[in-house]
Amino acid sequence: MHVGLVAVLVGEYDPAIAFYTDVLGFELVEDTPRPDGKRWVVVRPPGARTGVLLARAEGERQQAAIGAQAGGRVGFFLQTDDFDASLARLRAAGVEIVDGPRSEPYGRVVVFVDIAGNKWDLLGD
Repeated sequence: MHVGLVAVLVGEYDPAIAFYTDVLGFELVEDTPRPDGKRWVVVRPPGARTGVLLARAEGERQQAAIGAQAGGRVGFFLQTDDFDASLARLRAAGVEIVDGPRSEPYGRVVVFVDIAGNKWDLLGD
């Protein structure tokens, strides 16, 4: 058993796809139109089993949850084998860094904000 997908609410598909692929370096695994006008969009880090389903928010309740899926705390954790290169990539893309980088007993960490406003930890050695 493993977690296959985690949904992230986004405002629009294409800017979210660009952020996850161009900025974070994820692969676009699937982008399938649905009959209801939505799309099934999955991205994931290279070699990973778990993907991120980019779900366009529908209705007021979902719109209000964009960027607040974890109630304002870090809700997503991205492990990297090359912390310095990954951090440089975020900075070069103008990604908002809200904390760090800092060293913790479990490694180096920086908190960044994705295109939807969600907080992520970038973790590495």
